[in-house]
Amino acid sequence: MKRYIIAALVIVFAGFTLSTGVTQPIQAGETTKVTFITHLKAGLTELDVFVDSKSNPAEVSRVTPNTMALFYGSPVYASATAVAHNPFDKNAIGPFAKGRPLGITLSKFLAAKGSAEITCGPNGGSVNASFEKLVPNAIYTMWYAFVPSPPTKPFTGALDLPLGARDGSQTIFNSDANGNALFQASFKPCLQMTNDQLMAVLAIAWHSDGKTYGSSPGEFGSRSHVQLFAPLPKRAVIN
Repeated sequence: MKRYIIAALVIVFAGFTLSTGVTQPIQAGETTKVTFITHLKAGLTELDVFVDSKSNPAEVSRVTPNTMALFYGSPVYASATAVAHNPFDKNAIGPFAKGRPLGITLSKFLAAKGSAEITCGPNGGSVNASFEKLVPNAIYTMWYAFVPSPPTKPFTGALDLPLGARDGSQTIFNSDANGNALFQASFKPCLQMTNDQLMAVLAIAWHSDGKTYGSSPGEFGSRSHVQLFAPLPKRAVIN
């Protein structure tokens, strides 16, 4: 199954649509600050953790903004198999075959927050990010994703890249016992920001199986769970 990080697309639904005005350049050495948010915070269905289906104990469903209050204190589960991402399909809420319990409630999953600074220079770029209230003692990866803008119809997915080295070796980081984490990576060239053709985001995935998958995020829903994403502004990089 083709795997996608589709978090970028929530920009359209959540009122984060980026300016269509003149693109402002990022000069060498300039730092851009971004804030990470959840899918539900952005007004979209939560894609990668699931709650009990009321009709069948062997099934789970996605949580929508309209049902978030109902399930806020409920335990969340993985899906039994990978579940495709398509935030443009508001009806893609399941049910899906239930996987293992993830050991946290929806409220704990949604409590996560973070921010990052992206710096561009003559020799490349860097990302320095900090997070809190992640899943404690857990393994995460950072991803860099692009989506056609406007998106294709029917939707054909996003391009997901490991941040930094293409083998995924720079993407991995861990949360501590309190759910705090720091992430740093340097690379060349600097990140491409959103432009007139592509929306760009950073996203972090929690790996509930305790494993990472190199240049692939892994199976979404069953093993990997995008917890936060950050839209990148509409800028051009000039080194």
